[in-house]
Amino acid sequence: MQELSEDRNFVVVTDFPRQEVVREHKVKEALSFFTLALCLVLFTPLPVSVCLLTGANPAVFALTVALATSNSFLIPTHQVNALIMGPVGYRVTDFLRAGGVMTLLFLIVIVGMLNLVY
Repeated sequence: MQELSEDRNFVVVTDFPRQEVVREHKVKEALSFFTLALCLVLFTPLPVSVCLLTGANPAVFALTVALATSNSFLIPTHQVNALIMGPVGYRVTDFLRAGGVMTLLFLIVIVGMLNLVY
């Protein structure tokens, strides 16, 4: 098999090359620590306490934080984005280019809907 794979007249297709070392992505390591649920738990108390001090509705602030944590278009922080980043060859700049428009659209819809509902 090794002799055949060195010959350039055809391609040997396997599910995983034995000589290739699997490299873990830094994004995968960050995802194991900083998930969306952890982000919600860490960042919800601060806006809620600010709105209680100012007399605003805490539901609006809690919903804003909850919806903003699901906005993962700019960088590959979602598991699906991290999975396709390596095999497809996407870079972070590709996510920034495509996700910038989606993030702006997402924020406009969130702010508009929260103003209409509350």
